[in-house]
Amino acid sequence: MTTIYLVRHGQASFGAESYDKLSPNGELQAKLLGQYLDKILKEAPYVVAGSMQRHQQTAHFALAESFADVAVVTDHNWNEFNHQQVFAQYDPRFNEPHLLKQDVAREKSPRAYLAQIFEGAINRWTGGEYHHEYDESWPDFKNRVEGALQNLCDDLAKSKPRYAIVFTSGGVISVVAGKLLDLSPNKTFALNWAIANTSLTTLRLVGNEPQLLSLNEHHFIKVEDPQLLTWI
Repeated sequence: MTTIYLVRHGQASFGAESYDKLSPNGELQAKLLGQYLDKILKEAPYVVAGSMQRHQQTAHFALAESFADVAVVTDHNWNEFNHQQVFAQYDPRFNEPHLLKQDVAREKSPRAYLAQIFEGAINRWTGGEYHHEYDESWPDFKNRVEGALQNLCDDLAKSKPRYAIVFTSGGVISVVAGKLLDLSPNKTFALNWAIANTSLTTLRLVGNEPQLLSLNEHHFIKVEDPQLLTWI
């Protein structure tokens, strides 16, 4: 029976010209993840990563601490939705990432402010009225992720590795969990906001059908230093 670990990437570069790059803190998170994987996995895993830089970097730093010789299969179907476009369609100021960072910095509760923006932007994206305004609509994103999951499960059912790891993003992991738990879009993306960087969400493969075992495990970061925990 195969156990699948879905990994959210390490902390990215929020407010920088390119978000799609690990911060120094994100690199450290990925290394701690790798050290934890080295303790819990008894043999080399099958590894897949999205094609985004933050996915590839997280895989690189984690595997260097655990399974340095394992090949990484790159699959863009595990990529995140275009969060910058989703934010910008909700408020055009967010076409400039530094403006968002400035707004957040002025708030007494930055995380609550971001949560409010995130909720409004996601509601607009998933609501149905504006699908045509996005390069990838909510139904298209959902179908892409669910297809990536099923293709992976079909492949693993044939090859039967003991472990598989997928380096991906919070929105993708939320859609997977939402599908398995039959959640609404709002409840699906409520999960997304809670998924910590480099956290593990665990699936068990029965035949070629995935079952959710755990969500958002990040104790291996918290026990090292709670200050290292991030959600962006």
